[in-house]
Amino acid sequence: GTKRLPRAIVVGVKKGGTRAVLEFIRVHPEVRALGTEPHFFDRNYEKGLEWYRNVMPKTLEGQITMEKTPSYFVTNEAPRRIHSMAKDTKLIVVVRNPVTRAISDYTQTLSKKPEIPTFEVLAFKNRTLGLIDASWSAIRIGIYALHLENWLQYFPLSQILFVSGERLITDPAGEMAKVQDFLGLKRIVTEKHFYFNKTKGFPCLKKPEDSSAPRCLGKSKGRTHPKIDPDVIHRLRKFYKPFNVMFYQMTGQDFQWEQEESDK
Repeated sequence: GTKRLPRAIVVGVKKGGTRAVLEFIRVHPEVRALGTEPHFFDRNYEKGLEWYRNVMPKTLEGQITMEKTPSYFVTNEAPRRIHSMAKDTKLIVVVRNPVTRAISDYTQTLSKKPEIPTFEVLAFKNRTLGLIDASWSAIRIGIYALHLENWLQYFPLSQILFVSGERLITDPAGEMAKVQDFLGLKRIVTEKHFYFNKTKGFPCLKKPEDSSAPRCLGKSKGRTHPKIDPDVIHRLRKFYKPFNVMFYQMTGQDFQWEQEESDK
């Protein structure tokens, strides 16, 4: 095989379900994906395209090389840089309800730095006035419409696939069908590849032919979220709502994050 630059990149978003998409798609025989995040278009760009090509897995003619680095979606220079590598690059963005995404993001940081302030403290500039601190990355990442604007200056919508992090859990085969169609692949990853793991609360891959154990995402996935003050959740929902609505309009897709809330 030969090392080639990726033809498709999972560019976002952090804590949206990007690892799941990568693990699920690499079951496909026509996909070779890099397991680690190369962070080329945000942190390692000065190393050059040759370095980037070199970290890729080898592929055979006709196979698609892929990588995922969820921080690209919020990196200002990433769209321009990817476009200058190859303007026909296919982009995959896994999104989930920005409120749950923010809490998940916080939970991950908390597991590494138990001494950080509470979510409630970090979420507000001014708690009394209810002013959300949109400069805190856990909150800023979820303003999807804002980041998407940057990408649309370089790429048409037809080259971007938005995967629902929620549906990835409830209907992994359905979401993966869209991913395979988008990449121009035969639908090989289907229902029969998944089972639902009740302990983790999300789908796992049934055992691949060449190994004995089923593949679930690592221990760091599916962490229990801390209890967050319901008033803070309510304020965050209100904060995100106009951005979500704008995002639905921009993508032509309703992710139903508002409905979810009214059901509860």
